[in-house]
Amino acid sequence: MSIGEDLAQARHRAGLTVREVSQRTCIREALIRAIEHDDYGGCGGDFYTRGHIRAIAGAVGADPVPLIAAYDAAHLPPPVAAADLGQPVRPVRIREPRRPPWAAVLGLALLAVTGVAAYHLLAASHHLTVVHAAAGSRPPTASHRHGHRAAAAPAPAATTPAPAPYPHTVAIRLRAAEDCWVEFTTPGGRYLFQTVVAGGTAHRWVFRHAVDMRLGNPGGITLRVDGTNPLPPGTAQPITLRLAPRGKISP
Repeated sequence: MSIGEDLAQARHRAGLTVREVSQRTCIREALIRAIEHDDYGGCGGDFYTRGHIRAIAGAVGADPVPLIAAYDAAHLPPPVAAADLGQPVRPVRIREPRRPPWAAVLGLALLAVTGVAAYHLLAASHHLTVVHAAAGSRPPTASHRHGHRAAAAPAPAATTPAPAPYPHTVAIRLRAAEDCWVEFTTPGGRYLFQTVVAGGTAHRWVFRHAVDMRLGNPGGITLRVDGTNPLPPGTAQPITLRLAPRGKISP
């Protein structure tokens, strides 16, 4: 008998419908039906699949340990033997790149800079000689030259305004003492994603829009939304919270 058949029979023995199991576990009905037919493609990976099996088994009164062991044996790769880890690895020869002739490159660069500087000095000297001969006057003084440069200096560029701050977001932090199922949808009902936060771990999400957050085990977690706790005191049953920017929260 397969894992899905075991879960389906346990659900029938418990007298539960798929909808009732979905309400207890916060797992979508379509996904529960797929798991009962041994289709795990919508679970999102081995970690989440084991969490779904554990949650469904707990809801219908089945033992999740042998079911998860059967899933691991059928879907996870075999462990690597210790003897294989000790095998020598063939070294890879790394070819060192050839170094460019830096001395020759620096010499050419220095020669080019020297030639350009000499050219500009000769051109400036010739220009001053021609101007003085035509005007019949002394070369301009340092103060005159400085004044001319100050008049021709461009105006400073305008200061670029600082970018506008980011819009307000919905910052959610969940720390789990026990396993907890979490599902996010838009306020209009569009499915976003579902995950499980294992006991002893913490997750953080940030949204830039309103979002509905569905919790399967609110009594086993600590929740903060924009720094505040949105859960009513003593909440232990699955609950859906509507979260919006600027701290707007409604159950």
